[in-house]
Amino acid sequence: MSLPAEQLTEKQLSRSKKHEGESVDQLFQDWKRRKKMVRKNRMFTLIVLAALIIWSWVETGFQLTYLFSGASNMATFIFEDLLPPDMTAIGLFLKPAFDTVMMSYVGMVISVIASLFFGFLAAKNLSFHPLISVLSRSFIAFLRAVPALVWGIVMVAAFGLGPFAGTLAIGLSGVGILAKAYADMLEELDTGQLEAIRATGATWFQLVGQGVWPQFKAGFVGWSLYKMDLNIREAAVLGLIGAGGIGTALQSSISLFQYQQAAVGILMIWGLILIVEFTTAKIRERLL
Repeated sequence: MSLPAEQLTEKQLSRSKKHEGESVDQLFQDWKRRKKMVRKNRMFTLIVLAALIIWSWVETGFQLTYLFSGASNMATFIFEDLLPPDMTAIGLFLKPAFDTVMMSYVGMVISVIASLFFGFLAAKNLSFHPLISVLSRSFIAFLRAVPALVWGIVMVAAFGLGPFAGTLAIGLSGVGILAKAYADMLEELDTGQLEAIRATGATWFQLVGQGVWPQFKAGFVGWSLYKMDLNIREAAVLGLIGAGGIGTALQSSISLFQYQQAAVGILMIWGLILIVEFTTAKIRERLL
């Protein structure tokens, strides 16, 4: 015996309301479970971070009292020995400053060219084989593991004192940074665009030109110009070991305890960084 249409409709409505209530209750329970899990993970992370901070604090022997005692000694050195700068020594730093800029620029060019090569090989979505990607990543990590100062010592031992050794050291150390940055950016590209271009039968170079470069350009320009800024500081440090640039003149003044002359070199390094930062910002605006 079939039920009237009105009774059937009422039963269906009550059944659907019951199912809706169960689904809402289930969603609420899932939300509570996830919220509880997030709270536990957050608490665990905070405990680990606090333990690391306490451990590092104890192992390094960090004391707040040292900051106050050291600050007075530092202020005495700055205001009695370092200042005022001996501006008559500015001629000693002009040529080394120019060498520093040239070293930084050529080192950046070397880094960018080599990093593009290894970056494309290291990117899993663009590399020719997974093994090549792993080997490239390993080589990039090795270059990044060796500090620029060590590369400078090696280059000075191989090619002698002067800007050439410093330029090569800057270029090699830059590959470890830029190649990793390029590879990470390439792996984060929109795969949908790449697959669409591949589906048209495009070659690898066409894929790079039409699908990769438009997405990669902004990050490429930004990281490359940022490395130029870093190179100025690296070149100054490399000069301390005889690898040319303003660091060599700075080391000479410090060795002779001519700290007021050294202050001029420090101010020139600061000025170079400001000029490079302003210039790279303008270049970035024009290119992007």
